[in-house]
Amino acid sequence: MDPHRDYLRRRLIEDPQFPVKHLLAEIRDRGYLGSAHLLNRYIHDGRLNLDQQLPAPKKVKGWIMTRPENLAIEDQAGLNDLQNLCPDLLRLTDLVHGFARMITTRDAKDLPAWMESAHTSGFPAVRSFVNGLRLDLKAVTAGLTLPYSNGPMEGANTKVKILKRQMYGRAGFPLLRRRILLN
Repeated sequence: MDPHRDYLRRRLIEDPQFPVKHLLAEIRDRGYLGSAHLLNRYIHDGRLNLDQQLPAPKKVKGWIMTRPENLAIEDQAGLNDLQNLCPDLLRLTDLVHGFARMITTRDAKDLPAWMESAHTSGFPAVRSFVNGLRLDLKAVTAGLTLPYSNGPMEGANTKVKILKRQMYGRAGFPLLRRRILLN
C-alpha cells in the first residue's frame, strides 16, 4: 500500500465519500496487486492517516447557517478551506446567506431572482424548497414584507401542549384548564 498512500490520501481528501471499489480500480491501473479487502481495511482502520481531518457535516451546516460576521476566525477559515475544495459548497452558502438576508431585512424584491438561481443551482433539496415556495408565493411574499406574525399564537399552543404532556393523561379537562389559566 505504501506506493499508493499519497494518491489515496489525495483522492479521499478531494471526495471523502468516493467508493472504495472505484479507488481499487484506480490504484490497480497504477500497479496495485493486493485485494479489495486489504484496501478496505487500510482505509477504514485509520492506517491511511489523512493529514487533513474533515469537519463533521453538522459542524459545516452550523458554519453555513451562521452569519459570516458571527463566525469565529477558525470556523471562517475552515469554511473557506472547504469552499476552496468544493465550489458547490460556495454556491450553496451563497444561496443560504441570500435567503437569510431577505428574511432578516424583510425584503421580498429579490425573491424571484433568488428563487430562479436557487432552482437552477442543481441542489435537489434547494429545488424542492423553491418548489414549495412557488406553491404559495403570495403568502411567502406577505410573510417577508408584512409586520404581522403568528409567533405569539404558536408560543401559546406550545405551552398548552407542554402542560398537557406533563399531566400524562391524569385527571381531566378541569385540571388541565386550571393549570393553563394559572400559567
